[in-house]
Amino acid sequence: MRKLVIPFILIITVSCNSGSLSSPEKNTVSENAIDLPSAKSFIDSVNQKFTEQVMNGDSVALASHYWPDGEILLSNSESVKGKDAVPVWGEVIRMGVKHFTFQTTDITLGGDLLVETGTYEMKTADQKLIDRGKYVVIWKYKNGKWKLFRDIGNSSLPALATK
Repeated sequence: MRKLVIPFILIITVSCNSGSLSSPEKNTVSENAIDLPSAKSFIDSVNQKFTEQVMNGDSVALASHYWPDGEILLSNSESVKGKDAVPVWGEVIRMGVKHFTFQTTDITLGGDLLVETGTYEMKTADQKLIDRGKYVVIWKYKNGKWKLFRDIGNSSLPALATK
């Protein structure tokens, strides 16, 4: 799986760098220039907000981190786009998730996109593990803001056996 992610990130980085300055409709590097320490600080702050919003059961606030054309791609489910992110986060909350923590392991910068790779854990109020996995999210810069454009997550726990 790791072998597939690295070329994917490379393709995104190359395509972002090659097209970000050519069209007046796109943001230029000077508009959204962000260095690695600033990107890490920004992502850490948003991940902390996610954690707090899950604890508060606020699926609307969680969904507000996504662009209207954003997409969530999770294990064992169809992709979810735009405003349909609210029910996805509502389902996470109804599963009993009270603690959702993230650990960013890598950030790649490229034009108007940031690619974040990391791990996550979901736990109940009494710290019982619900899920643990890894993710890749693509942040997109437009209208003076960074928001989630693609959110891909996969469990690291063994699949449940079906009869």
